[in-house]
Amino acid sequence: MDFNLAKDIQLKIKKILRKVDFPHIKHKQIVCFRSIGSKSRAYARIWSLPRIWQKALKVKPHYCIEVLSEKFDKLDEERKTKVLIHELLHIPKTFSGAILPHRGRGRVRVDGRVVNKVYKEYKHG
Repeated sequence: MDFNLAKDIQLKIKKILRKVDFPHIKHKQIVCFRSIGSKSRAYARIWSLPRIWQKALKVKPHYCIEVLSEKFDKLDEERKTKVLIHELLHIPKTFSGAILPHRGRGRVRVDGRVVNKVYKEYKHG
């Protein structure tokens, strides 16, 4: 498997964050990659930088968003945007380097309904 910086995805994330109300997300602390050769069923994934690594490296929290080329690149633009919104929804309001699960304490945090609601905000924003 190979990873390459994905400037096109970086720009798309920046565009989403300009149009959607995610004030807690610091786009300069998100780095986007395109992977080639993954066997995963996912279209994209988000990677965290745990607090212990932040302290060890003396850096602020960062996140990596990886799009899996074989799956993601075949999607239409609407679906690509929704996938990226889904990944952004995993970032907690504390922007701490942690990742929110799909479900937490009996309630759904990241699902299709939430993604569709944010996508509508993106389209009208």
